[in-house]
Amino acid sequence: MTETAPIENWLTDMDGVLVHEGMALDGAPEFIARLTEKGRPYLVLTNNSIFTPRDLAARLSASGIEVPEERLWTSALATATFVAQQMPGGRAYVIGEAGLTTALHEAGYILTDTRPDYVILGETRTYSFSSITTAVRLIKGGARFIATNPDSTGPSADGPLPATGAVAAMISKATGREPYFIGKPNPVMIRAALNRIEAHSEATAMVGDRMDTDVLAGMEAGLRTFLVLTGSTSVDEVERYPYRPNEVRPSVKDLIDLV
Repeated sequence: MTETAPIENWLTDMDGVLVHEGMALDGAPEFIARLTEKGRPYLVLTNNSIFTPRDLAARLSASGIEVPEERLWTSALATATFVAQQMPGGRAYVIGEAGLTTALHEAGYILTDTRPDYVILGETRTYSFSSITTAVRLIKGGARFIATNPDSTGPSADGPLPATGAVAAMISKATGREPYFIGKPNPVMIRAALNRIEAHSEATAMVGDRMDTDVLAGMEAGLRTFLVLTGSTSVDEVERYPYRPNEVRPSVKDLIDLV
């Protein structure tokens, strides 16, 4: 048997691992503080494309978790990195908010509804029929279809909200074109994160609360995976999947000693 490489780098999901509805989960501030104290390269990942890293850093700080903005990796940043590599200096019609539009601007993209190379769909709380109609017409006219993440619903204080995946399905139905999803579970997002911290997959762990995004993405990228039970997936649900995390822990508090 080959010996397991020590964990030198960490990727961790945000919602359901570090925070829940704006409140820090048990052990989250201490886990991030230990990573910082030990000088471990790490990134906090989220499929949410609404907020910029600066916004998210401020939100985490308000909950008592201190994460510098350069340690945040969103599906918006991953999307901007991907399209900039595929087609540098391109043009995109974007449905999304500041997290996505800022990332694309910083990647050198022009945001326009005139002859765009891509239609890029992200998260927003104000999806409009007009913007969706424009997206449908541009895709049928030849624009490539990208979506930041496949999540069909998102959380709110009043219950689930339609999210990027649900709106993407509507556009796909109207166009006959499926989007390329960048966010988790696509290992593209994980590999881009590894490149950002100059980490090798064999020495990196992925911490998440969802089997179908966090654990799947980590597994497909060759990372050691930890499922914590403070978010979406319960211990009973793990058995329904054809793949397994390397370990299941009650919370991120139970990972502090591994840092």
